[in-house]
Amino acid sequence: MTTPLYDDIADWYEEYASETSSVYMDRVRSVLADLLGDGPGRCVDLCCGTGAHAAEVRRLGWTPVGVDLSGGQLRHARARLPVARADATALPLASGAVPAVVCVLAHTDMPDYPAAVAEAARVLAPGGRLVHVGVHPCFVGAFADRSEPERIVIDGGYASREHTVRSWNSVGVRARVGAWHLPLAGLLDAVAAAGLRLTRVVESGSGPVPDVLALAATKLH
Repeated sequence: MTTPLYDDIADWYEEYASETSSVYMDRVRSVLADLLGDGPGRCVDLCCGTGAHAAEVRRLGWTPVGVDLSGGQLRHARARLPVARADATALPLASGAVPAVVCVLAHTDMPDYPAAVAEAARVLAPGGRLVHVGVHPCFVGAFADRSEPERIVIDGGYASREHTVRSWNSVGVRARVGAWHLPLAGLLDAVAAAGLRLTRVVESGSGPVPDVLALAATKLH
């Protein structure tokens, strides 16, 4: 089971997600809405954290249900959606139980994200959709210096999958809880290995180099 690293910073993250990074979060939610589309039905918010995206999922007509390992984060999330404390790789749901799963800005918090994608595929009903919205594997991470928005500097650490707290931003989330990096090939292979069909890819950024990569995939059978 993954260690709930966010317990110690849950209150800080609640303020960060709702106020400090509100412009970024609005852009993330816009991408999420574009790929998820309208409901109805249950939508599992995988690694929901404080439930920052629940209102957007509900606005689209879905019924959000959150799952996260961090009790500290769920303390905030409970006011926004029904939640369960569980590991993303062992969801307390029956196979084929839900029409939609979303995972937003969470894959770098898991040492085995492909296992989480496989578990999401298990609980999806045939024809159900998985939407992944995360930091861009190619341009965000310990290997990428984004201190100059117009000029991203990439070093030789792109292939490393080790957990690290190294970051160009000394006051951000990654400097506090660290991150596991998953290269682009690893992310795409995880979707294919789970038996999902990739249907759409979106890149988003506030500058010339994208910092968000979003994927939509469908369960075939």
